[in-house]
Amino acid sequence: MAKFKIKKGDKVIVIAGDDKGREGEVLHVLPKKFQVIVRGCNVAKKAVKPSENNKEGGFVSKELPFHVSNVKKAEG
Repeated sequence: MAKFKIKKGDKVIVIAGDDKGREGEVLHVLPKKFQVIVRGCNVAKKAVKPSENNKEGGFVSKELPFHVSNVKKAEG
């Protein structure tokens, strides 16, 4: 299993990709895949059919993971 300097709850800055320059908090760390999920960054919308839990269906926003090399710890 890989070790990262970035942990859950850390403030990070995205240094590559469409969200370059944005700051956010790490929600999850996926060490086996070398990825992290950052709040408010790399958001995708997914169409959801109506179900028991979601009566109306519609679109759901979901944060997708970044590779750990595309984020750095925010100073301070």
